[in-house]
Amino acid sequence: MSSSVSPVRVRFAPSPTGYLHIGGLRTALYNWLLARRTGGTFLLRIEDTDRTRFVADAEQDILDSLAWAGLAFDEGPGKEGDSGPYHQSVRTEFYNEALDALLLDGKAYIAFDSPEEIEAMRDRLKTDTNPVPRYDWETRGGMVNSLTLPADEVKRRVEAGEEHVVRLLVEPGQDISFTDAVRGHVTFASGSVDDQVLRKSDGLPTYHLANVVDDHLMRITHVIRGEEWLSSTPKHILLYEALGWSAPVFSHLPLILSPTGGKLSKRNAEKQGIPVLVRQYREAGYEPAALVNFLALLGWNPGDDRERFDLEGLAAVFSLDRVGQAGVQFNLDKLAWFNEQVLRERAPADIAAELQDRMNERHGSVDPAYLEQVVGLMMERMRFAHDVLRFDYFFHDPDTYDESAVGKRWKEDSAGLVRSYADRLEALEGWEEADMESALRELAESEGAGAGRIIHPVRLAVSGVAMGPGLFDLLHILGRETVVRRLRAAADRLG
Repeated sequence: MSSSVSPVRVRFAPSPTGYLHIGGLRTALYNWLLARRTGGTFLLRIEDTDRTRFVADAEQDILDSLAWAGLAFDEGPGKEGDSGPYHQSVRTEFYNEALDALLLDGKAYIAFDSPEEIEAMRDRLKTDTNPVPRYDWETRGGMVNSLTLPADEVKRRVEAGEEHVVRLLVEPGQDISFTDAVRGHVTFASGSVDDQVLRKSDGLPTYHLANVVDDHLMRITHVIRGEEWLSSTPKHILLYEALGWSAPVFSHLPLILSPTGGKLSKRNAEKQGIPVLVRQYREAGYEPAALVNFLALLGWNPGDDRERFDLEGLAAVFSLDRVGQAGVQFNLDKLAWFNEQVLRERAPADIAAELQDRMNERHGSVDPAYLEQVVGLMMERMRFAHDVLRFDYFFHDPDTYDESAVGKRWKEDSAGLVRSYADRLEALEGWEEADMESALRELAESEGAGAGRIIHPVRLAVSGVAMGPGLFDLLHILGRETVVRRLRAAADRLG
């Protein structure tokens, strides 16, 4: 029974033993892109057979993270297709059917060894060159299994409920070869593969069996996953062969490396201040389009110098033959650059609407039109949309003034100049940036002072800080009444 190779069907199959990490999101993205590029189908399958490490809200985190990134699945939990159900915990009958077939054909066997007996075997046989002996063709003859016990003894033990596992029978002397879409031709010697457990003593399937059975029954044509699964591939191919099924096309993605080298593990990522979970990027305020764009280029290239892509643009050009083999370093500064680019392409009205509730909580009732003006003015100075929350001076008069700026910019004549400028602004007929600038330069000329002698104290007076947007743009948005009030208050307070 063979899997069809067309049309393309791919799957993302996370385990709800933790929240979705960025490596998992990249895997999901590449699967999604191949499906969209080819007009194929993208499935989500929840591999929830590991009940010992199960995290209650991990599945919801996976669903939320994929939705946030824009990676909608065609089949999966809540979006049933003809390949369901999509939780491995309710697919036991399929795994048992496969196991029965393997046992009947002599491709698998039952083993009764306790963990202590297996450990004793390893202690007995270990050498300097083989420190952890495997349960395989060399050792199974000395163990307690259906290959070494009489058939009636095996039947008696099983019927008595004695704990046992089912193992795949792997014979030495074979070459296990396949063509990886990323790595090319790969060969393993079957003698280096252990007799893997297919069903655990609790009756649940192992990852390897469930993965192969589900990929076959769900008609998966391409398996795209991380490099860490490359060593498991010969086990999977042996299972496909034992069951008489055709294997899908395998693609093993390059490792994501730490900026200092080595795999980007949770530990070294935390040391370097790099978030590892998708939810951490969401909570930090990253634009989903920026993270997706960044991750797409973390192992794949478009064949030219382009860097900026939206999802549809990526789907239009994505191909597995442009995925590299070498590990790629994670660069948080580069991600920040992507975030700034994406943010500046958004409409100020959109950002303002997104922040409206938080602004109201922080500053009382904020006029939506005014908030949109503020966002538009500050876009070039923002790395995240929520940076607007930091610009308090747009929403209330300064409570304090930057001490270093006061020491550097507030001179003996600053109070007088600021008061004079407030008088001139109050008397202006209009409230345009050009009028404000003319009034300031006329004052500077009449006082025999440079324009900077007034500009810096004025900025400090209206905002409390030394840096910010163009001064006259700032004054225009704040409005005449607010500006004049703040100028006179600063003159009184700073003297």
